[in-house]
Amino acid sequence: MADDLKSQIADPAPDAAGAEKPPAIPQDELDRITDDLISELKKVYDPEIPVDIYELGLIYKVDINDDRHVDIEMTLTAPACPVAGEMPGWVEDAARKVQGVKSARANLVFDPPWDPSRMSDEARLQLNML
Repeated sequence: MADDLKSQIADPAPDAAGAEKPPAIPQDELDRITDDLISELKKVYDPEIPVDIYELGLIYKVDINDDRHVDIEMTLTAPACPVAGEMPGWVEDAARKVQGVKSARANLVFDPPWDPSRMSDEARLQLNML
């Protein structure tokens, strides 16, 4: 799961001519930021489930732009989750704790809908679902 997020974050965006432009953030720093983002996201828990949101598979996408702004697409285990209004703020706060991140925005998405197949093996083990 972490490797998927790392490859997703690390891919440089093409320029207007379609050629890959070199990232404004050096690759080694981008790797560190990515690792630190994952670590911080693993500290955010759905209060009803004793597993962090990263291992639950609630984080769908993370983009870091050249200005060091982080956009996060995430979902909830259910649209009527009681913390739906609060959890994006928790995720933004976690991302902002990472050295090198200037700002962060978490957006809730519900397509594709979350289901237990998105959980990591670690999450399944913690919930006795293996």
